[in-house]
Amino acid sequence: MTSMSSSARPLLNRRLADFGTTIFAEMSALAVRTGAINLGQGFPDTDGPEEIREAAVRALRDGRGNQYPPGPGVPELRAAVVDHQLRRYGLSYDPDTEVLVTAGATEAIAAALLALVEPGDEVVALEPYYDSYAACVAMAGGTRVPVTLRPHEGAFRLDLDELRDAVTDRTRLLLLNTPHNPTGTVLTREELAAIAELAVERDLLVVTDEVYEHLVFGAAEHIPLASFPGMRERTVTIGSAGKTFSFTGWKVGWVTAAPALLTAVRSAKQYLTYVASGPFQYAVAEALALPESYFAAYRADMEAKRDLLAAGLAEAGFGVYRPAGTYFVTSDIRPLGERDGFAFCRSLPERAGVVAVPNAVFYDHREEGAPFVRFAFCKRTPVLQEAVQRLKTLAG
Repeated sequence: MTSMSSSARPLLNRRLADFGTTIFAEMSALAVRTGAINLGQGFPDTDGPEEIREAAVRALRDGRGNQYPPGPGVPELRAAVVDHQLRRYGLSYDPDTEVLVTAGATEAIAAALLALVEPGDEVVALEPYYDSYAACVAMAGGTRVPVTLRPHEGAFRLDLDELRDAVTDRTRLLLLNTPHNPTGTVLTREELAAIAELAVERDLLVVTDEVYEHLVFGAAEHIPLASFPGMRERTVTIGSAGKTFSFTGWKVGWVTAAPALLTAVRSAKQYLTYVASGPFQYAVAEALALPESYFAAYRADMEAKRDLLAAGLAEAGFGVYRPAGTYFVTSDIRPLGERDGFAFCRSLPERAGVVAVPNAVFYDHREEGAPFVRFAFCKRTPVLQEAVQRLKTLAG
């Protein structure tokens, strides 16, 4: 057996050298080891609608999707995505040439960036960002250019001047996420209009991650960027069933885009999973057709859980940024006399029996995110109540 010489280059592709085990894996393992309540990773602790779960069982039994589904996705789901976009947003797409089903939104992001970004291209992304964005830009050979959302009057805000200044002659693409994980910010109509004007003026492509589109609270409104003038032909819109229907393990996502853009994304996607989630695609097609009462009830339930956790965190002494969307609350640990989110999250299971995630992992500028910690509230109400009681011990 031959051994590698000490001079051999590292096994891991150097583009991925900065990306180790995800923080979610680390924190979830910590939760298991300590028996702590896991509010770190964003997955529900109950399944979604029973009729949708039964739809998946029915598809399995009927032999629908047990073999390779069509590359672009099953026709029923592509049609359901088209109906959803038209009914909700007035956006019209062709199910045969403008819709692509993916293995969750994570694959959609990877396929879009691998397809559209070449070495040397700059990708402007809102910071903090979901951790796969950075890895996918790196795999594509692009250069990440973060524009930081900063706290202002109880929420994280985008500085449009900073965004404009970040765009150079090398900028290929804007990577947006609204509603925004982890801050809970929902970009306003005025902000989106300004982004659209910038994209048209500088001839930029845009990939927009809208997986939390059905989780907006209060007066906040989700508006797809593709609905703004000049944006439909330059925007890749990404959606997902996991967050909306609480079946995150099914890994069913989708892309809607103009034919030329969709063809490019599909060219990359076919060499990633090729196809996935066959029977679940049929079930998600039924889920997207659920009545508005489902979406309203889901939103109301999550809003009540948001309020429960936000109030508990405030009582425990955290600074709290009440999210306008998603199912995460970002909190500030400085009022507790802490400054290092990593150290805080690694000690929290022993101190209070709760697991959270340090926001700094979502930043290039780690110091910007250092004092912020993210908690997920997509859990059963009794679990959140117990977590709140445990966290209150921090207040002394």
